[in-house]
Amino acid sequence: QVQLVESGGGLVQPGGSLRLSCAASGTFSSIYTMRWFRVAPGKQRELVAAITSGGSTTYADSVKGRFTISRDNAKNTVFLQMDNLNLDDTAVYYCNAYIQLPGGPGYDGWGQGTQVTVSS
Repeated sequence: QVQLVESGGGLVQPGGSLRLSCAASGTFSSIYTMRWFRVAPGKQRELVAAITSGGSTTYADSVKGRFTISRDNAKNTVFLQMDNLNLDDTAVYYCNAYIQLPGGPGYDGWGQGTQVTVSS
């Protein structure tokens, strides 16, 4: 049983910043790639950023230069630093991780989501 819990969402004005966190807990052997997705109102889920266990990162074009994904492997936590937020960043943000469970099975884990609202 693995839990992913996001935190750090909230209300911010355009141009502001937020830092999201997602911590994994439970029993597992390894955490591989960790990702942030978002679901904006009336839109499909989209990948925002990803980071491998080795620290390689990938970003959606819309957030390049503004968002930074990082992870603390010792704490089983992934972060998303969001700077220069705009109205289009308003969404529910979800943490995702592919986790190796004891005994071999893989687990595609999802957090419960945290709301980010950018409004003037």
